[in-house]
Amino acid sequence: MSDRIILCDVAPRDGIQNEKVMLSSEQKLELIRRLADSGLRWIEVASFASPKWVPQMADAEVVLRAALKLPEIRPIVLVLNDRGYDRAVQAGARYVRLVVASTDTMNQKNANALPEETMASYRPIFERAARDGVELTGTIATSFGCPFEGAVDPDRVLKLAERFVAAGAAEVDFADTVGMAVPPQIERMLARARERFPHVRIGIHVHNTRNTGLANAYAAVRGGADVLDASTGGAGGCPFAPKATGNIPMDDLVFMLEGMGVATGVNLAKLVETSRWFETILEHPLPAMLPKAGPCWTTPPPLA
Repeated sequence: MSDRIILCDVAPRDGIQNEKVMLSSEQKLELIRRLADSGLRWIEVASFASPKWVPQMADAEVVLRAALKLPEIRPIVLVLNDRGYDRAVQAGARYVRLVVASTDTMNQKNANALPEETMASYRPIFERAARDGVELTGTIATSFGCPFEGAVDPDRVLKLAERFVAAGAAEVDFADTVGMAVPPQIERMLARARERFPHVRIGIHVHNTRNTGLANAYAAVRGGADVLDASTGGAGGCPFAPKATGNIPMDDLVFMLEGMGVATGVNLAKLVETSRWFETILEHPLPAMLPKAGPCWTTPPPLA
């Protein structure tokens, strides 16, 4: 287990895309500023999806351009097709996530295409990114289970990952989009990915739909994941998957990691303050437990 891990906060994108309250650009930017002030450096700031399907992301250009002016953060954006890529790059994006679902049904819900068709549509992006100086991450949704097709064959997931790596992706993320994974699945996927892709970053993105999120995050850290996604407050969920409740809460995750002796670089008090503020603008409680209970220490306890 590494004593450090990269944390990526996805609250400004994944955390709000399902919300009924429409956030203003300034509210989104205030969230990003607060996350940065708490010490988070990797922040997923927007999705360049069609505003017709994801109305919360209609101001992606505005949010990204403003986020690029903040010092010391890596503003990451999600892109679903070449039109989204064009918009993102024109707005200044340098860190782009591409996503494909591992199953036919989920990918048709998400992108109106089969996984093979989505990967084929990414070929121009792979070529352009190399010329544009854009770093790509390949995210594989429903890596551990699909709400429509059930269990997912890990070989199918790894073949998609292999195609991202062959195309030059610097990172591959395995996403438990609807919270169906259990820790041994995370461990096995990480072990196989590490063996097959030793020269790229490996990320894990888990949801807490079935209350296994933090256990899966623990397994990811123990398994040597490089990057771990979470959302401040635990907000979020996929708009195209039924009952896809929130991401694991960044607040609770940081508390656990710091207690384990894993350095995060995050000021927990500021993060909890941000989480409580986030609840007020969303106008409903968020699932994170730490803002409710409060940290029980200011300095992590020594490990026995």
